[in-house]
Amino acid sequence: MSVTLGPGDALLIVDPQVDFCPGGALAVPGGDAVFPALNRAAQVAPLVVASRDWHPADHVSFQARGGPWPVHCQAGTRGAEFHPDLDRRWIEKVVSKGVDRDREAYSAFDGTELAGWLREHQVHRLLVGGLATDYCVRASVLDARQEGFEVMVLEDGVGAVDVKPGDGERALAEMREAGASTVRSGELG
Repeated sequence: MSVTLGPGDALLIVDPQVDFCPGGALAVPGGDAVFPALNRAAQVAPLVVASRDWHPADHVSFQARGGPWPVHCQAGTRGAEFHPDLDRRWIEKVVSKGVDRDREAYSAFDGTELAGWLREHQVHRLLVGGLATDYCVRASVLDARQEGFEVMVLEDGVGAVDVKPGDGERALAEMREAGASTVRSGELG
């Protein structure tokens, strides 16, 4: 199967940050393995946008405040930077999420102007990849579907935390149930 990207299509790269890759504060196992597929997709996508966690020092998701996660992607730190293996040349827009200290925000659409920005750029279909399949990618895909976008998940461009074994596969199944399809980077043209 071959998928041609053209006008009306965009690539959304979810949270390709240092802290979500091996050696980072909240590493996805093998998280850095997503970058070859993301970089290939970025070269053929007509429009590329990326999201990032950009947390204040006392974010509600941090364990010190009773949240489930260690301190990660704190605004302005090395861990919050995009991973060096990501080819940033193609990124036209960056949206920051999780900026409110008292509010969780897994989705790239949560508390951002992303949906409106995509509509302004006549985007109808999103190709989505990044980290992590079972959290921020899942939430972003489900919100994109709620916003009325057609969605394709870049299967070789996502990686799961798998807090419980199989979480990533369950998240992919949930995204398919919501109407998203899957594609691999080698099928893009």
